[in-house]
Amino acid sequence: MSASQADSSFGVQTPEGTEFVLYPAGIPIRACAWAIDVLIQGSLTIAVIISSEILSWAMGFWFSLILIFLLDWFYHTAFEIFWRGQSPGKRIMGVRVVRGDGSPVNPGASFLRNLLRFADTFMFNYLIAFICMMVSPAFRRLGDWVGDTLVVYTANARFSGRFTPPILRRPGMPWLADIPMASPSRKLDYEEKQAILSFARRYPLLGRARANEIAGIWADKLRGGTPGQSLQAPQSESSTYLLGIAHSIGGV
Repeated sequence: MSASQADSSFGVQTPEGTEFVLYPAGIPIRACAWAIDVLIQGSLTIAVIISSEILSWAMGFWFSLILIFLLDWFYHTAFEIFWRGQSPGKRIMGVRVVRGDGSPVNPGASFLRNLLRFADTFMFNYLIAFICMMVSPAFRRLGDWVGDTLVVYTANARFSGRFTPPILRRPGMPWLADIPMASPSRKLDYEEKQAILSFARRYPLLGRARANEIAGIWADKLRGGTPGQSLQAPQSESSTYLLGIAHSIGGV
């Protein structure tokens, strides 16, 4: 399967008008993440069964059944809510679950997508999920459609080569070579990093005036300024500052 068949890009726009690109994970990567999670779930289930046999005096039969039920139905939901959209398998493969607009997944969306996992794999017929993902431009299964979620590559996948997210394999931005690296006043989340990188990629196409206008909106916030205050630096410096952050993030 070629890279173009296995992966695609998905453009989204924030309410503030910032555009950035998500890269939905293809079927092979998601299948590997699923297999890892199945192994972990199976190991935990076996551990519960063995423990219930050994500690039968303390763990009744019904209690062990409840634990197995929770593992089966809430394993993915719990990790996605408390581990930034990643189960262990997804974290190892460098992918995570987000909302359809790129925002972090919330408990309701995670619960819906995993509740519909039963329909996607009805009678262990994974063909349903496979067909849904093949016909969807963002590789969504039924659960993703109902919960309005996507499984996308993160910016810190652990593997190189074919497991590297497409965003990290994109050609460099040579216009950043002469821009000194800069650091924001706080830690940036995944979406903010992607927005800054998107600005840096589009910088040559925006024109200096438009690029400075966009950069001036956010530069003071990243420096630690208060929204609504007048800019404390010329817009041209703000644009350079934002490009410097992109240089630092991308390492180009």
